[in-house]
Order: sequence, then structure tokens, then C-alpha cells
Amino acid sequence: MAKSNTKRKIIALVSNLTGHRTYVTRKNTMNTPDKLKLRKYDPVARKHATYEETKKSLGRNEVKKRKG
Repeated sequence: MAKSNTKRKIIALVSNLTGHRTYVTRKNTMNTPDKLKLRKYDPVARKHATYEETKKSLGRNEVKKRKG
């Protein structure tokens, strides 16, 4: 079973060229508190672009706590 007290957060990367969320990754918030910027390939624009960090919405990747 996975640890629940981990410092890693799931983030999505959004392209500055097209605005699509193509990549999803995890980062340690203790070591890198500022927003992540990476240069990666954008398949929609078909060239390399700068990707910036955004929040990954709750859903399949994270489990909400139960009430009660």
C-alpha cells in the first residue's frame, strides 16, 4: 500500500503554444516550491515548446477522503 504522507504532488504540464495538457508528472514540493517549467515536444504544434505547471484535477489519480 502506498504511503499517504508523501510530499510528492501530481501536476499537469500545459503548453504555452497550444494550451493543451499533454504531460502529467509528479514533483516534490519540498525541494521545488516554485512552478515547474520544462521544454518538451508538443504533438499538436509538432515542435518543441515550453510547458508550465498547473494543478491536476481530482479524479482518477487522487482519492478524496471520506466524510465521517
